[in-house]
Amino acid sequence: MHESSHRNRLADETSPYLLQHAANPVDWYPWGEEALERARRENKPILLSIGYSACHWCHVMAHESFEDPASAAVMNELFVNIKVDREERPDLDRIYQIAQQMLTQRGGGWPLTMFLSPRDQRPFFGGTYFPKEPRHGLPAFTDLLQRVAQFYRERADDIAQQSEALQQAFDQLHTPPASGDTALTTAAIRAAREQLAAAFDPQFGGFGGAPKFPHPANIEFLLRQWRATAGADEPDLHSLYMATLTLKRMADGGIYDQLGGGFARYSVDAYWMIPHFEKMLYDNGQLLRMYAHAALATGEPLFGRIAGETADWMIREMQSSEGGFWSALDADSEGHEGKFYVWQPDEVSGLLDADDYVVVSRRFGLDRSANFEGEAWHLHVFRSEEDIAGELQIDVAEVDKRLARARKVLLEARHRRVWPGRDEKVLTSWNGLAISGLAVAARALRRPDLADAATRAVDFIRRECWRDGRLLAAYKDGRARFPAYLDDHAFLLDGLLELLQTRWRSADLQFATELAEALLAHFEDRESGGFFFTADDHEQLMHRSRSFSDEAVPAGNAIAAQALARLGLLLGETRYLDSAAKTLRGAWPALQHYPHAHTALLVALEEHLEPPEVVIVRGEAKDTESWRDELAKVYAPRRLVFAIPADAPELPAAIADKKPLEETAAYVCRGMTCSAPVRSLSGLVALTRG
Repeated sequence: MHESSHRNRLADETSPYLLQHAANPVDWYPWGEEALERARRENKPILLSIGYSACHWCHVMAHESFEDPASAAVMNELFVNIKVDREERPDLDRIYQIAQQMLTQRGGGWPLTMFLSPRDQRPFFGGTYFPKEPRHGLPAFTDLLQRVAQFYRERADDIAQQSEALQQAFDQLHTPPASGDTALTTAAIRAAREQLAAAFDPQFGGFGGAPKFPHPANIEFLLRQWRATAGADEPDLHSLYMATLTLKRMADGGIYDQLGGGFARYSVDAYWMIPHFEKMLYDNGQLLRMYAHAALATGEPLFGRIAGETADWMIREMQSSEGGFWSALDADSEGHEGKFYVWQPDEVSGLLDADDYVVVSRRFGLDRSANFEGEAWHLHVFRSEEDIAGELQIDVAEVDKRLARARKVLLEARHRRVWPGRDEKVLTSWNGLAISGLAVAARALRRPDLADAATRAVDFIRRECWRDGRLLAAYKDGRARFPAYLDDHAFLLDGLLELLQTRWRSADLQFATELAEALLAHFEDRESGGFFFTADDHEQLMHRSRSFSDEAVPAGNAIAAQALARLGLLLGETRYLDSAAKTLRGAWPALQHYPHAHTALLVALEEHLEPPEVVIVRGEAKDTESWRDELAKVYAPRRLVFAIPADAPELPAAIADKKPLEETAAYVCRGMTCSAPVRSLSGLVALTRG
């Protein structure tokens, strides 16, 4: 960071990313009326820079250019400079990433560098990272600044024309929905399954080549495809294989933290060996859920272990004492990417006794050549426990014992290193994903402590980020800020529905209903179906986006459609079911063209075409929970189980109707039709379809 007493306008912000730039010599503004008004008044173009705190290339550009007084002087002279944290303002990031792709015909990314007209904030030029000196075929940043400013001064007509064309292109993103008489079918589900199979890497798992991302939505889709056919004459074993090979290779890879648990964001190679080292809450919340599901589906101990360790990492290193989950751990420490995580063999042998080192060096490849930048070792599973046991002529249990002992010693040693930065803002949407993952894992692993952690996060969000029936997106240092987006509502609603199945609290159902009402009132596209990313009373931007495709997180529209349909079935509320169906109609053209880019939405489509079974168990708390736990022993993605104690307060009519009897009883509902009370657990197991 630029060391000086100078502080710019970012000093008053809560975002750790913006605060990283508060001592820059650049006259940065946060996005807001003060900056926009100054740009209009002085007729200066806006330099908009978007990034996030765990982003390696954002740090590189900051160090090269934003901390450099000469570069900053050019920026300050020619532009009004605005810095945005994409995690606080995903609405702005979405718009300008799409614009960058339209303008340059290249993929986007971070840092995003956009130049906007001061009149309407429409961009006229952009890119991502620009170096201080010319390299990689990119111009020097200050040369680029001079040319862009000159272009703005001299080519106003060209900019106006391009701006109009860009706006029209944005307007065309909004496709009309499927007509009312179009039948929604499973064709897109089958097509997506085939497209994923074509992209599948049969050796290392995952889809496509390097860089390789986890894509949890694809894994969930494939597990469900297998489960739906498990009772058929020809079950879809290849879907199960694609999902489980990917999970196994990732668990053995360097993308997984072999000492501390949890996953890095992606692998730079096709083998999952060397990650981009930042660890994000959103990946880990989703992957926790996937490994817990896979543990149930297969009984494979590895998947249960990875789920448990990932949950432990989230609670140990990412949950604040107030209950909310923080956002990310940086890739860099002491100015070097991965430095916190990598090892030298002599360092490891010095920490372990000889017997343990013999096992660890074989297990994690310390007996091979360096795998990180040619000079360090990043731990990654090279040899199975069975192979090591055979070679050393000891039993597998002894190998496991030594590994566990060594991992504990190495983790303690690593904790004494200089830590990477942690982004301690709490994002509502990512907390929704964490709550969901913890709730699923609590049931699958029989760990009530995970449900406790999820409950603390729900209570934190409700206490700090829920105001007068409206949700806020981000919290830091005692301040909740920014009107919440679609993803905040959808992911939190889904998390609440998962937590209600793990432990019933009537207040959580009430919260879920209020979130659903806020979604319908403020986000719904009543004409075309689906939901806009921003609310109807959000700041007016150049585009109000509505997207159905999955990115690093599942599409907000997909999770909204699935969660609203599930809540609608639970409460007998047809408005929620209708809204979910309209979302699928709104997305139908996109589903036809690119099915495999919409796997989360295809799960919602599946549940629309064949609604999940809803089981409501009533009785004494202890008994209802034991019935629920019995049903939770199998992987049944199309079944929801709610264990509701006889004395649960304030139940809505559709649930209160399913009265507790003298003994424990369950009601099994399919669509809007419910069974007579089932009075024995064996009868319930026989009646439910798993």
